[in-house]
Amino acid sequence: MANYISPQEAVKLIKSGDRILVQAACATPEILLKAMVERAEELRNVELVHLHTDGYCDYAKPEYKDSFRTSCFFIGGNIRKYVQAGTAQYNPVFLSDIPLLFRNGTLPLDVVLVHVSPPDKHGYCSLGTSVDIVVAGIETGKTIIAQVNPNMPRTMGDGIVHISKFAACVQVDTPIYEMHLGEPTEQERLIGQHIASMIEDGSTLQMGIGGIPNSVLSCLTNHKDLGVHTEMFSDGILPLIEKGIVNGSKKVVMPGKIVSGFAMGTRKLYDFMDDNPEVLMMDISFVNDTSVIRKNPKAIAINSALEVDLTGQICADSIGTQMYSGVGGQMDFMRGAALSNGGKAICALPSITHKGVSKITATLKQGAGVVTTRAHAQYIVTEYGIAELKGKNLSQRAKALINVAHPSVREELDREAFERFGPSFISFNNLTMA
Repeated sequence: MANYISPQEAVKLIKSGDRILVQAACATPEILLKAMVERAEELRNVELVHLHTDGYCDYAKPEYKDSFRTSCFFIGGNIRKYVQAGTAQYNPVFLSDIPLLFRNGTLPLDVVLVHVSPPDKHGYCSLGTSVDIVVAGIETGKTIIAQVNPNMPRTMGDGIVHISKFAACVQVDTPIYEMHLGEPTEQERLIGQHIASMIEDGSTLQMGIGGIPNSVLSCLTNHKDLGVHTEMFSDGILPLIEKGIVNGSKKVVMPGKIVSGFAMGTRKLYDFMDDNPEVLMMDISFVNDTSVIRKNPKAIAINSALEVDLTGQICADSIGTQMYSGVGGQMDFMRGAALSNGGKAICALPSITHKGVSKITATLKQGAGVVTTRAHAQYIVTEYGIAELKGKNLSQRAKALINVAHPSVREELDREAFERFGPSFISFNNLTMA
């Protein structure tokens, strides 16, 4: 049986110079992190690594710079200001590759902080809503400290851990972080309709969280036999599951199962996941493996962007030189879907920001990062339609993208495209129209 101790006692296992992996998203172990920060005066040069966390992240505040250093694999909204101010750092890496950094010793882990369900009668806990990179962390970390919470859903898959693996356990009873979304905007609703028109019956979906993914899902009520193989999911799939539209019957990889790495949503979602054999939460090195993704026919990857240039380069992690989010699993799924029989790699974005700045541009901002290269881009979707890029040369791509750009910038983009590509911009697109 577990020997439960106080958070303050548990974090005494952390030493100066340690590298700590923190379980992330809605499973962020906030009680342990707060207790760790209370020890700031005693600790020096403790490095924290994690995906995007939710809620508490005081360890990244400037006043703790001598005690804690943060190197995140994805930038969440809570830590973004610290990364942009230079008191925290971003580590660019494909999501599928992060477990390998732990397993091959590139980033050896001293401590892993996790947030788990209570043990069952056999002593096994579950990593719940976030399995992703944590499985590799538990395999390789020297000291595992667990925050044990009856509110954490017990999920099936790779995230089942015996309580004997934990060097210390802390008993808590706090709500799991919830993500509530408002109604989609008109832009998001139109984008959702366009993408839904591209999805065939029997497709396997990858989508993120937000207005666009939710809008897509809400437009699939007349589809049949959809499956889910995605790095993350949220409440938007629940109505489709309840109606039998998502049943996974056409999947090749784990048919009949919803396969994911982490989930973010409301208590309704967590209750659905709890003890549900239909949901498999897996190691992200499996979920995001392109060789696995491509096995499912009609794999549909739906990702987002901050900016797309006229050749199809997709910037999804920075605004110019200023880091904003991260590489994440976009390339894993864009490539995996493109290699799938009948698959589609889709990038969706509003044509213009709420400040009136076009997201389709002649060139990316200086210093902007290319997450998905022009050679990987297949479909760009805005509220004005679908730009199919695969098989098109640069002039044809530019015209297709201009056609889905905001009307207020199309004339300017046409002029810039002609200056860049010369007479071929006219000749190839006249040929296309003929």
